[in-house]
Amino acid sequence: MRLNPFRAIRPEPALASRVASPPYDVVSRSEAAALARDNPLSFLHVGRAEIDLPETVDAHDPRVYREARRALDRLVAQGALRHDTRPALYLYREVMAGRAQTGVVGGVHVDDYEADVIRKHETTRPDKEDDRTRHLLALEAHAEPVLLLYRGRPEIDRLVAAATAAPPLYDFATADRITHTVWRLDDPGPYERAFDGVARAYVADGHHRSAGAWRAARELRARSAVDSGAEEHNWFPAVLVPADQLRILAYNRVVTDLAGRAPADVLAELGRVGRLAVTDDPVPPRPATFCLYLGGRWHRLELAEDSIDRSDPIRALDVSLLQERVLGPVLGITDQRTDQRIDFVGGIRGPDTLAARVDSGEAALAISLHPTTVEQLMAVSDAGHIMPPKSTWFEPKLLSGLFVHPFGEASKEARP
Repeated sequence: MRLNPFRAIRPEPALASRVASPPYDVVSRSEAAALARDNPLSFLHVGRAEIDLPETVDAHDPRVYREARRALDRLVAQGALRHDTRPALYLYREVMAGRAQTGVVGGVHVDDYEADVIRKHETTRPDKEDDRTRHLLALEAHAEPVLLLYRGRPEIDRLVAAATAAPPLYDFATADRITHTVWRLDDPGPYERAFDGVARAYVADGHHRSAGAWRAARELRARSAVDSGAEEHNWFPAVLVPADQLRILAYNRVVTDLAGRAPADVLAELGRVGRLAVTDDPVPPRPATFCLYLGGRWHRLELAEDSIDRSDPIRALDVSLLQERVLGPVLGITDQRTDQRIDFVGGIRGPDTLAARVDSGEAALAISLHPTTVEQLMAVSDAGHIMPPKSTWFEPKLLSGLFVHPFGEASKEARP
């Protein structure tokens, strides 16, 4: 696959920890406003620009995208963000609870996305695609990189090991105790050649950002009399991480009501689905096992292995088994995308959060799942399938504001 160095808009090193922010889609409007309230340098003023407008302004109002552009221009004018003067690649390492993932940061091509060299596993929503497309066209820049995974290669591992022995460009920790370290790679050639040997990459996190980049490139190509494919708008930023370094957490569920049924009746029916027992451990120890919090206690439900079709990469997923065996037949939830009775909780929040939502009366049932594996994700993508909704939760998240990829007039300012 193709990998392209780019002239990033990035923080001044002394300000990196103040500029960097959570990604736009993991915080609510109120959470973003609270995080950025006392920090005018926060990239949330760009990624969630509605926080600087009256609450009555919809998040997709045209004024929001204009405000995002003003915020980006302001951060550059104030010197919090700077334009690199020459193209480079970067390395971005995150360390969470002693576990590290290190990705190569560079531009990937929209044609590789269209040709399925960059593979997807998630259905995108048109309204969210529209939002990302409008946002990046207003900025004339890609504000946030996409997280891609690839099957590791020894030659890339050796390059990364050598480069990370040098002093970093940024090195700071966030309030959640995750360490973020960045190195600049001024000699991108060896990495470009090494990634020529990578046959495909997989979107781990950022399906709507990827789709928005592809749509924006098509629109800009249509406006141009000549488009060689090399223009900056044909590339979008990505952090490419070896598959064996990625950590996928479970994406758990809570159900608001039991469709008028008593907890004892639900438990009786679950006992006919698989082996059911009370447990003190709310974390499923293996695939095809679910822990359910109901009636003030955790219960473990184990499905018989010989009842599972492992040859089908979609039906073998725990999220699919949950739908086929529990949510549909027992609780009457036929479509998790549209049913208002179900909500999704990222595994980073832990089982105590699940139990608390039931104990508070907010939900009637909580379900703790075993995580989808990276190999399952790649198998589904390679088969050309789409995973059920909310199948994966990746941690740690990539911070926003460290690698802005300009493609309009802003990109020209960086040229010597």
